[in-house]
Amino acid sequence: MEKKNLYMGMGMGLAACGLGAMLLRPRKSRKMKSAMGKALRTMSEVADSVSDAMGW
Repeated sequence: MEKKNLYMGMGMGLAACGLGAMLLRPRKSRKMKSAMGKALRTMSEVADSVSDAMGW
């Protein structure tokens, strides 16, 4: 009986920790992703124009 109680307690603890981690995780920021995408796209265009100007 002691092992059953131990396993039950471990399972409940893992479930509680998992739920807490899910609730406290940071939300994904879509604004950050789109800003990074725009910045990378702009840098790519600048690199292409510099390469074209130098004749590479």
